[in-house]
Amino acid sequence: MNSRIDTVGIVGTGVMGAGIAQIAAAAGIKVRLFDAREGAAAAACEGLRATFDKLVAKGKMEPDAAQTAMARLSPEPDIAALKDCGLVIEAIVERLDAKQQLIAQLEDVVSADAILATNTSSLSVTAIAVECRHPERVAGFHFFNPVPLMRVVEIIPGFATSEGTTQALSDLAKKLGHRGVVVKDTPGFIINHAGRAYGTEALRIVEEGVASFAQVDAILRDAVGFRMGPFELFDLTGLDVSHPATRAIFEQFYSDPRYKPSYIAEQRVVARELGRKTGRGFYNYGAAAAYSTSTQVTPGIEAADLPAVWIAPSADFDTADLAALVRACGGAVDHDDSPQSGSLILMAPLGEDATSAALRLGYDPTRTVGIDLFTGVGTHRTLMGTPALDARFADAARTVLTRDGGTVTFIGDSTGFVAQRVLAMVVNLACEIAQQRIASPRDIDDAVRIGLGYPKGPLSWGDSLGADKILTILTRIHALSGDPRYRAGPWLRRRATLGLSLLNDEQPGRVKE
Repeated sequence: MNSRIDTVGIVGTGVMGAGIAQIAAAAGIKVRLFDAREGAAAAACEGLRATFDKLVAKGKMEPDAAQTAMARLSPEPDIAALKDCGLVIEAIVERLDAKQQLIAQLEDVVSADAILATNTSSLSVTAIAVECRHPERVAGFHFFNPVPLMRVVEIIPGFATSEGTTQALSDLAKKLGHRGVVVKDTPGFIINHAGRAYGTEALRIVEEGVASFAQVDAILRDAVGFRMGPFELFDLTGLDVSHPATRAIFEQFYSDPRYKPSYIAEQRVVARELGRKTGRGFYNYGAAAAYSTSTQVTPGIEAADLPAVWIAPSADFDTADLAALVRACGGAVDHDDSPQSGSLILMAPLGEDATSAALRLGYDPTRTVGIDLFTGVGTHRTLMGTPALDARFADAARTVLTRDGGTVTFIGDSTGFVAQRVLAMVVNLACEIAQQRIASPRDIDDAVRIGLGYPKGPLSWGDSLGADKILTILTRIHALSGDPRYRAGPWLRRRATLGLSLLNDEQPGRVKE
């Protein structure tokens, strides 16, 4: 295979094709663009000229560099002009038959040592290459939108792809300034596969009536640190993109309940409430609408009427910070070994709902409130009570825990609150990808962090939160719900039990493939 790629051909000059052309030209590679739509390649080049001009105006690119990059771009009226390209990347419609036909056509155009790559996000690379005479030179080279900013690319060898092809694309990814990760040809590869957990679990929480869209977004954004809540993200991406992807991965994994789509998303697709692009999705973006994900504020009660707070001892969390917070907020801490008759009982369950935890521990469910300490006390706190909780104690808990200027989201009774459930599912799914050896643990961690914009890679995040706690959350939710989607995978279970990092890939005695 051509290990030194000096000229790249791109077929399909939409957003993805143009983005790939931009980073290639900026990296010193000649780029020939072709599109079956008349004038589309030339229009893409003009669009890139405007992009480079903006980068210059912002001081992010030198004028000479922009001019040189533009000189490397060449729109072509005929696909035959790609004949001397060392690599041709197709970025056309996401349809198997169209990609198969194009790759087969390119085989008759390019030289014998040229590489043919597909930017598919969801289709099997093996299936795309199966009709080729030389499938060993066909591979996936999957970028993310916007290509210049999302500095990760999945390199996907099919069943017949040669090591030389894979290595050449890995070398090119580095030259382009992207983190290249080699991935098995499996549904969703790494990033689209791993990304299923965040949104599908959020949808399940709303389906169960635990919290609203805005409450879930507020918790995961403000308490956990995601850049956007899942429903904000759905609206930005468009449900016409995200929901079919979830459905496809569910079907490709033969209805594994971990990937089960939601009827909530399906209803919005049918109603054409797809998100920002249609003006309404989970939120209303119309001119008259006030877009907000803030939670409802409930008036507190007077300090003199506040009950003392008895903080339940926990085997899962150190509650010293919680006691300090209550005191800092002006609350009185009940220091008795058991709660006084009028005290608010504050407990920190892990993986349990308030009902199960209160009954197991023998606490009065009418005055017991759960607080999620999984990601620390923080300034945004999640509370939940049993269905029997007296409203006076709910108001007391909300009042005490907002007196320092913090915010509270009070959700319905749920195994694992919101943050625990979502983070446990994110980490567990990344562990499953590692278990299936779709990619190395480090590549999984980097790809998900960069490609999905998570605060940390999921395996590193699991280590920092505690793999043992992640395992406990899943085990308890699975036991209480009976739902197989919460089963802990062997990668997580073994490493958590042995006290090993989730990034640990050592298996002494195993012959590596």
